[in-house]
Amino acid sequence: MKPYLIYTALIALLYTATAKAQPHTLNAPKLVVGIVIDQMRWDNLYRYNAKYGSTGFNKLLKQGYSCNNTFIPYTPTVTAAGHTCIYTGSVPAYHGMVGNAWYSKQLKRNIYCTEDSTVTSVGSTTKNGAMSPANMLTTTITDQLKLATNQVSKTVGIAIKDRGAILPAGHTADAAYWYDSKTGNWITSSHYTQALPAWVTTFNNRKMVDSLYALNWNTINPILTYTNSNGDEHAYEGKLLGEKTSSFPHNLQQYIGKNYDQLPNTPQGNTFTLAMAMAAIDNMQLGRNSVTDFLAISLSSPDYVGHKYGPNSIEIEDTYIRLDKELGNLLVYLDQTIGMGKYTVFLTADHGVAHIPGYLQELKIPAGSWDNDAMVKDINTMLKARYGVANIVLGETNYQLYLNDSAIQANTLDRVQLVRIIVQYCEQQKGIAQAFDLHQLTTTTLAEPLRTMLINGYHKKRSGDVQIILEPAYIDGGKVGTTHGLWNPYDSHIPMLWYGAGIATGYTNATMYMTDIAPTLAALLHIEIPNACVGKVMDGVLLYTMQAPLPSTTIKNQKSIKK
Repeated sequence: MKPYLIYTALIALLYTATAKAQPHTLNAPKLVVGIVIDQMRWDNLYRYNAKYGSTGFNKLLKQGYSCNNTFIPYTPTVTAAGHTCIYTGSVPAYHGMVGNAWYSKQLKRNIYCTEDSTVTSVGSTTKNGAMSPANMLTTTITDQLKLATNQVSKTVGIAIKDRGAILPAGHTADAAYWYDSKTGNWITSSHYTQALPAWVTTFNNRKMVDSLYALNWNTINPILTYTNSNGDEHAYEGKLLGEKTSSFPHNLQQYIGKNYDQLPNTPQGNTFTLAMAMAAIDNMQLGRNSVTDFLAISLSSPDYVGHKYGPNSIEIEDTYIRLDKELGNLLVYLDQTIGMGKYTVFLTADHGVAHIPGYLQELKIPAGSWDNDAMVKDINTMLKARYGVANIVLGETNYQLYLNDSAIQANTLDRVQLVRIIVQYCEQQKGIAQAFDLHQLTTTTLAEPLRTMLINGYHKKRSGDVQIILEPAYIDGGKVGTTHGLWNPYDSHIPMLWYGAGIATGYTNATMYMTDIAPTLAALLHIEIPNACVGKVMDGVLLYTMQAPLPSTTIKNQKSIKK
């Protein structure tokens, strides 16, 4: 081989090796752990604070950095949109996740956010694994990490909910695992792999869910000490399958060997998820890489418990007291396996939750529920009587009505007049503050921050036609339990805690947004922000911002290659 060819080959080899091994920051974390608590209001950090220990939430508050005034900048405030916005730094108008589901006029059916008919379940014979991030239109911070390190970084998502694992992990993830409620096992899809790794099969064979069921669910502390709740039995609280009351103790042993769909309704779902997360760290050797790895954890059970019992229940108080201990155990584990000061954790939520209307009504606070299905039926009955056309409104999703464009065009109906009639009807209903044509969003009179939140949440191809705005403390639901999804602070004010490598100590009361998380992580890791990111780096969070200089040999080699 000619000398100059040998020289060129050596340069290329050295450059490739350096590029793959090059850290992105001084003292870059070996592992980033993102923790999203599904349905956590910001005030939960302080409401139960006296009952938390020193190793969980309080450790993050005292030794990390807290952004106390973090909000969601769009609506609807639901799980798929929340997880996507956290990891993309974008909003539904760009990333397309306008809800957990939406109506497709092209396909004439509802679309689930992570459904994908081109992939198959792995680890299950059910269809619960036919999921992927294909419907997410943008990259995530985890995708950007993979791109920045030439795929050397490992990225993993874990959650009971498929959308809580898949969307944060991104398109390029090494793995995403979620819970199959039919079998009690962790599963994935062919988007990631063709067969479950042996360690996941071993984990599943432990039948941990049955072991957790055997523990039942009683309060971890004496029930009389749960003074931040309003009692144990209320008609407006939900019940677990087979139970006649909503009171403690809850008999979980009745589900052993069956009814695996009940696990998420208990704090044991958090135990199960974090055990899987630690198993992933061990078996995938996360944090032992030449570059930063990323583990995205979503804790789904608070959402299930909160929907059923409400944010003022003993059940949710007990869930958070237990979760505090679980987080403490996780931090100890990370110290022991990754090393103190070698990992970075952020903790946030995908949305908050409203109080149960029945509880607020007891306190004489205006509140109530709205029956969307009944309203759609009534509107269609009214319109059929007037125009002789059935099913003009196809349905309601994400507080939006979808109109039957085909029927409107086929019957040459005046759409402007039609929408005006629908809006007038909606605004006469109790609990509805306002309704308007979404096609007139930019010209409709709306106060801030609602106007901006609606614009950020609107995607032309996936959103509906008529927007419904409920009165404060009104929810879409029945007389039992509660929900979320609106612009109001109880749904949009979320916690944001940072801890570990590269993170300052302190707090800020300045207004921050969910979309600021991804660019802050990008600044920490010195990588490009996701490709539709609209957020900004959070001031004060990062301890350092200097990018590590490339070795001088690498710089010379780069110049030689350019020549």
